[in-house]
Amino acid sequence: MARDGTSGWRHPFSSPDDAQMAQPSAQVRDDRRRLRRARSELVGASRAVAERAIVRALGQLAVLRRGSRVAMYLPMGGEVDLRPAIDAAWRRGVAVFVPCILSRRRARMAFVRWNPDEPRRRNAYGIEEPAYCTAGVPVLRLDAVVLPVVGFDRRGNRLGMGAGYYDRALHRRVDTDRHWRRPRLIGVAFSCQELSAIAVSPWDVPLDLIVTERGPLVPERDPRRSNAT
Repeated sequence: MARDGTSGWRHPFSSPDDAQMAQPSAQVRDDRRRLRRARSELVGASRAVAERAIVRALGQLAVLRRGSRVAMYLPMGGEVDLRPAIDAAWRRGVAVFVPCILSRRRARMAFVRWNPDEPRRRNAYGIEEPAYCTAGVPVLRLDAVVLPVVGFDRRGNRLGMGAGYYDRALHRRVDTDRHWRRPRLIGVAFSCQELSAIAVSPWDVPLDLIVTERGPLVPERDPRRSNAT
């Protein structure tokens, strides 16, 4: 996972804060630019086919069952559009939650219950979210979090956008017992966003699953990481 402190996980015994956030390295900045450009260049029929394959693969996951509590995301920029998957999950009886920004200055967000019939708004980044944001559901009560990635590797390491919203929202999984299995973390990306390796720190927590248009990828175990899944 990136060593810039903004796209990985913080130390397991402390929550992420500004003091812990380091500036991204030149390599991380270059990777972000290159991978964001690669996913944005996937357009037209090629993108539509890839997104349909990703939505189909997500729909087949056992975690998206009636009564489960799953956080998904509404897309920005070139991210994979999961709105069809959100609609299908909601119709199936899944309790769907989406990110809602509570403080842009402090990079704080919560996972708020999604109902397609209720009012919505666009936040400062142009992303749709419920019009009435609340404190949201405690992250440990979610069965899974489906999140976008800028880059990933086959160890399940994730390169994020760099703002730190997911780091702060999800640090409770790290603060609890390392064998805690909820929420499952499912990264979503196009296959062109794969990196050969992403540098990790001892406290980084990998994704449990990665879904691309090629199907689900179960990350390889890394014997160097005692908290690998």
